[in-house]
Amino acid sequence: MPGIASAATAVALAYVGTHTSTIRVGAGGIMLPNHAPLTIAEQFGTLESLFPGRVDLGLGRAPGTDQAAAQALRRNLASDANQFPRDVVELMDYFRGGERRVRAIPGEGLHVPIWILGSSLFGAQLAAMLGLPYAFASHFAPGQMDEAIRLYRERFEPSEQLDRPYVMLGFNAFLADTDEAAQLLATSIQQAFVALRTGNPGQLPPPREGYLESLPMNARLTLEQVLSCSAIGTPSTARKAVEAFAERTGADELMITAQIFDHQARLRSYSLLAEAMQTVAA
Repeated sequence: MPGIASAATAVALAYVGTHTSTIRVGAGGIMLPNHAPLTIAEQFGTLESLFPGRVDLGLGRAPGTDQAAAQALRRNLASDANQFPRDVVELMDYFRGGERRVRAIPGEGLHVPIWILGSSLFGAQLAAMLGLPYAFASHFAPGQMDEAIRLYRERFEPSEQLDRPYVMLGFNAFLADTDEAAQLLATSIQQAFVALRTGNPGQLPPPREGYLESLPMNARLTLEQVLSCSAIGTPSTARKAVEAFAERTGADELMITAQIFDHQARLRSYSLLAEAMQTVAA
């Protein structure tokens, strides 16, 4: 995927872990159909050994690819609704250890928190059944968010890892000194979504003045839906949007994402939001 630099996820996380000391380092996520569970157990066991207590493993069901890429990954796309749950359980068993002929070293006996990722009801049901935390991709696919959260909480069964439901929701935040400047920053992700939906995915484009107004109404409505879980504006504007979203959903945690073209503007957006939310906490 030309716009996402995460193909070698464990390698990227090792770099992040090396250059940080306290932040948790998580995968959001590993598309498990593309990998052998043993390989992921060994990779994340290695990461946990390098950065003890800081590693999270998010697992997704979508292969995120086509037949040609599947063949390059040495797998097939045969449909089996039960394969992903089996792979998740197999991966968890490698971390638990025990009487197995094949063992994950490093990995065995280490505590690597596992999350189920999703944008549909399937992941919500699996996370509930296995008693795992659930992260929903509401930052780009919010359509089934409310129903998925409800289903997960209603059907949750406590496990060794978790005694109660725990929900993380994705949320976009584009902050600047003025609402107009923030809205301009958000045109990059708007362009990226339109390009993706029209079969022309690419790298994140620079902001574009008047972009939203140039689109036909159907495209605007699509963007309004897919980016509905977003805060765009000044710190005051964004804080209110974040608070309202958290209160409405009852989320235990938000994963803030900012697909902003200019790196310094992206860092400033995160800083502005952090400062605004600290003011609320104080």
